[in-house]
Amino acid sequence: MSFEDTLATHFPTAVTDGEFVTRSYAALRAHGFQPMNTFAGVGLCRDELTRPFADKIRETWGETFNISSLAGMLFLGTAGFTASLHHAPDDDQGTRHIYFAMPHIGINSSEEIGWCYRSGQQQISKACGALVAFREELESGTLRVDLDPDNLEQSMLKQRLIHKLRYGKVPGLITMTKLTHEAILEDLERMIRLTIDTSRSHYAILTGIQIHGPHNRTYIWPGKMYAVVEGKRHPLSLEKPADGAKKKLVRRAGRSLGGANRRKR
Repeated sequence: MSFEDTLATHFPTAVTDGEFVTRSYAALRAHGFQPMNTFAGVGLCRDELTRPFADKIRETWGETFNISSLAGMLFLGTAGFTASLHHAPDDDQGTRHIYFAMPHIGINSSEEIGWCYRSGQQQISKACGALVAFREELESGTLRVDLDPDNLEQSMLKQRLIHKLRYGKVPGLITMTKLTHEAILEDLERMIRLTIDTSRSHYAILTGIQIHGPHNRTYIWPGKMYAVVEGKRHPLSLEKPADGAKKKLVRRAGRSLGGANRRKR
């Protein structure tokens, strides 16, 4: 099975990373989020393969706050999340925060799931290496879940994900990556509940899975995406609105941003 068939089978709604950033930007603007009034937190794996996507986010939204750990896990805690809140632009209508958070996986074909080619290397390489290593440890029957001070992030990853697994079962890497996405989403929503005052701040969550395909192509499978504005939750869509709906969204965004735009002038 080719990469395209594998992508369609396991991640049927995936779009290119550029499309994801562009379309999510349009969806967020409809709810008043703009670079001038919004601060973005980005949680991806430390792997350099994830950097082009992070760069696209930064080029669109401005400088970002790094909330990343191995496999895209969120280990910065309330101190880290609270710190990011103090970096958002001032706004009369309340600060605005968006969070991009997702694990990643390499797929070269259906026979090469968890593998990709890196720039400058001739041999095929693992991605996500942290999740592949976790699976290999599970398969070997020698899993350690104690907190290793010399390998903090990997041991914390194992402690967090072990609760997602069915006893005695080792999931395939695609399933493991989707379980990791679930854990990241749960942790992100918990950190937001613990740190953000929704009476004073608005926020948006954009999760999913980053997929590295052949020829340096990167795709994003959308997971949970929504915005909370004035305490009300609004689902976000990557679909392009029809012309009539688009005009309505633009008018709504203009009303929402009116105060902020007047202050900037």
